[in-house]
Amino acid sequence: MRTIVNAYFWLLRAVIAVLLAAMVVLVFGNVVLRYGFNSGIAISEELSRWLFVWMVFLGAIIGMKEHAHLGVDSLIKVLPPIGRKVCYGLSHALMLYASVLLTEGSWKQTVLNWDTVAPASGLSVGLFYAAGIVFGASSCAILVYDLYRLVTGQIADADLIAISESEELPHSPDTAIGKPQA
Repeated sequence: MRTIVNAYFWLLRAVIAVLLAAMVVLVFGNVVLRYGFNSGIAISEELSRWLFVWMVFLGAIIGMKEHAHLGVDSLIKVLPPIGRKVCYGLSHALMLYASVLLTEGSWKQTVLNWDTVAPASGLSVGLFYAAGIVFGASSCAILVYDLYRLVTGQIADADLIAISESEELPHSPDTAIGKPQA
């Protein structure tokens, strides 16, 4: 099972890289064509916007798995382990509820807009909303697994703080601003 999960997240990373490359080609190509040749790619703006939405949703799945989203943990750090477990379970239950709502709403929008055609590309607008279904279903699976680990006692006390406090890498006092480096 671990191999399947790792393959899924490897695939997500690969798809994100392809989406980013496609966005760069579409946008850069469109800029060059507009300024250099007074023409352009008609579907460039629409497709790059759709690719960006898909890239963000897929990246959010990876962030959910790695607990890489930013948050405030000042209250959680001072709680005893049982308080941390209660807050962890409560926060994951709320996120699960929100993910279920997002999945349900995305499903309804996808079905509702499946026959609607995008103006520039001619693709189904339902494809745009399908990104929410993929994110919602994946995040629900991640959250259910995390809750299962909590209930069965498989999660360490150190892992009960499921956020990243800062995007910055920790640095030593010797490399602080204004101090010379060796």
